[in-house]
Order: sequence, then structure tokens, then C-alpha cells
Amino acid sequence: MRALAAMIFAVLALAQAARAQPLDLTKGGAIELTWRDESEVRDQEKTATVTGDARAVRGNVTVLADRLVAHYRKKAGGGSDAGNEIYRLEAHGHVRIVTPTDEAVGDAAVYDIDQAVLVMTGSTLRLTTPQQTLTARDSLEYWSEKRMAVARGAAVVVTSDGRRIAADTLVGYTAPPKSDQPAPPKADPAAASGTLERVEAYGNVEVRTTSDTGRADRGLYVAALDSAWLLGNVRLSASNGMQMKVDAAVANKKTGIFRTVNNPGNRAQGMIPPSVGKPPPVAAPAPVNKLKP
Repeated sequence: MRALAAMIFAVLALAQAARAQPLDLTKGGAIELTWRDESEVRDQEKTATVTGDARAVRGNVTVLADRLVAHYRKKAGGGSDAGNEIYRLEAHGHVRIVTPTDEAVGDAAVYDIDQAVLVMTGSTLRLTTPQQTLTARDSLEYWSEKRMAVARGAAVVVTSDGRRIAADTLVGYTAPPKSDQPAPPKADPAAASGTLERVEAYGNVEVRTTSDTGRADRGLYVAALDSAWLLGNVRLSASNGMQMKVDAAVANKKTGIFRTVNNPGNRAQGMIPPSVGKPPPVAAPAPVNKLKP
């Protein structure tokens, strides 16, 4: 049973590892564009396109691509002499978005600064942090104001110590930094992102450690409770051959308690191989050398 509980605790470990700097272009000064080859400004359409090693920088976030398209407008409330501001940025071809801690990679990206939403798409979607790597098939999204990240389509997180969680959709929420806490030192840029508050996994959820596997319809982690759940058609398999099928399983890291729950009328199923629970064999006593008189 301890091996099965350890597998559920892997969800906690994955969640607690997700501490990184957000890919947020809504804060900072003006967005600075640089490029190598060509630029084109269409004032009627209010777009500026730059190509060739194109870069957009704002604060600690840098967007790199083959081509960048910036949608701009007059700044609000500034009168006829007001300058322009970029409210939407599109990136095409070999897109990379980097911060001091993270790197997101895809074929294309759109950042709606008004809505504070970044959506990346492509066949090579990947987000790398110091502790883990997240991949997805359909899209990676970051919602700055909601402090929410979403990976859609065969989403997979792999940690540096070999844990893995996969689902059709993974959603993570971070808590805002507490106002009564001092600002983090510049040497720790990851601390500026806030702590992970909640993780939700939907559809074909699979959690693996180096030795155990759990599958379910849904998964959930809540930081305030220090607990993780697997919900719906839960199947647990341990490396020693133990297996269990239940409706739900929950593990609390703080208390070390692991529980399974069944809906009324349902019966749990389990299998314990013959080798589990047997006492270890007793070693034969070492021979004693007798002294002759």
C-alpha cells in the first residue's frame, strides 16, 4: 500500500516543482522590436512587421521568431500627440519565448495584451523550467490576469527526477504574491511568479513514478490542503505487482494518509501477488568451528 500512496504523492511533487517566472508581456515599459532583414509598416491597418531574427522585449520577457507582427494604436487619453502602443503581438516561425528561468517553444504564438492571454501552437510545443518539461499537442496558454496556465492535447509534464503526469488537458493556477511580503531578491527571479495554488488534470490522466503507475479520468492537487486526488475509474499499479481499481484515491502529504473511496453500491478490486507480505527468509546460521582438545 505504501508504494501506491507514493505514486499519488507524485502529483504533489509535480505540482510543487512548478515554480517559475510567468511569460507575461502585460507589465513593463514599451515593447522594443529589433530585426535583421526587413520591416514593413502599414499605417492604415496599424501593423508593423519585422523579419529575420525578429525580437520583441518587454521587461524580463523576450519573444524570438522568424517574423513578428505588431498591431498598434494610439495611446488612450493622450490626445492627438499621443504615441502608439502595441496591443497584440503575433510570432511566426521558430518561436521562442524566454525569461530568466523558462523557455517556451512553438511554431506560432499570439499575445493579446488587452486580454492578457498568450496562446502558442505548433507541432513542437514545449515549456522548459528548471524543474520540469511540459509538452502538448494542440496549444499552450498563459492567462496573466487569471494566473492560469493551460496545456491542451496529450499534455505531459516530466520532472528532473523521473516523475511524469499526462492528461488530455492540464491546468495550473498560481496564487498572487502576498502584499505583506518583501519583494524577492533579484538573484531569485523565479520567486516573482507566486506559488502554485491548484492543478487540474482532465481526460486520460496518467501519473508515473520510476516504479508505479496510476490512471484516472481526472486529477486534482490543492496546495492549501497539501493533498492530491485521482478521480473516476482509478487504476493503481505498484512495482511489486499490487493492483487496485477504485472510484477515487486521495493522498495527504502533510499527514501521510492515503485513502481510497468508492461510490455507493460499487466494490473495489485489488490484487496482491503471493510474494507481497511474506516474511523474508531466515538465513542459515554460520558454521561454528570447534576446537579440538
